[in-house]
Amino acid sequence: MTFRNIINILFSLLVLLLISCNTIDETERYVYRPLNSSSRAVLIEDFTGQRCINCPNAAKEIEGLKLQYGADSIIAVGIHSGPLAVYSNSRVLGLRTEEGDAYYEHWGVEQEPMGLINRRGSLSTLDSWGTLVREAIQQPTDIKMELLADFVEPRKVRVDLTVIGSEPIDAKLQLWLTESNIVAMQMMPDGSANPDYVHNHVFRRSINGTWGEPYHSAQGEIRRLEFECEVDEAWNTDHLAVVAFIYGDKGVDYVTEAPVATSMTVETDVEW
Repeated sequence: MTFRNIINILFSLLVLLLISCNTIDETERYVYRPLNSSSRAVLIEDFTGQRCINCPNAAKEIEGLKLQYGADSIIAVGIHSGPLAVYSNSRVLGLRTEEGDAYYEHWGVEQEPMGLINRRGSLSTLDSWGTLVREAIQQPTDIKMELLADFVEPRKVRVDLTVIGSEPIDAKLQLWLTESNIVAMQMMPDGSANPDYVHNHVFRRSINGTWGEPYHSAQGEIRRLEFECEVDEAWNTDHLAVVAFIYGDKGVDYVTEAPVATSMTVETDVEW
């Protein structure tokens, strides 16, 4: 018998001895392990308007950031609001909303385009978005979210949201409905009016109130929430998405986005 075989036998005997002496109840063996901090997506709230000649430049900046960091890392919402935005009427398709105007007034927007990057700091012009996004995307987060959305009726969206945090959460949860590929008038940087401009990630409505709702959870707690919202007859159901984010006084802690599925989907267990 070799020396290595002797060592292996002794080690096996030691393991058996330790197992036989272990009288700890199974329920007492669990030790909570916090989530590994992971990179975050960045929320860009783009205050814009169809009569704003410089706003198409902001849309181009957002597309450039998506190309640079990946489409899943940049979640933009175009909030048509203020005097340069247009309400729909019998002559023109407008994208302005009353909730958008509430956000415009709350944040004190004085000109467009202006943006909020993860709601950290104050409003900023598009020439600083690149720097602010680079800083925000490097910040770790202790929250993870899984988001699914589909139709339960032809004009009613169901949202299923799962949230887990490695630390206690005392913040607010906000869910928005957005629409992309909207063809509508837009003033361009050269002063012309483009009736065939394609508007993307346009804010349509809040799902759970203008400012969301309080969200609280304990360390390691997994919460599964369900929401429903009505969809306007004028909106294209093929191009809707849901944006969900948790935010507090220091800004957005986590944001995610999911398209609204227009066909039957198969849900899978969430793996953390």
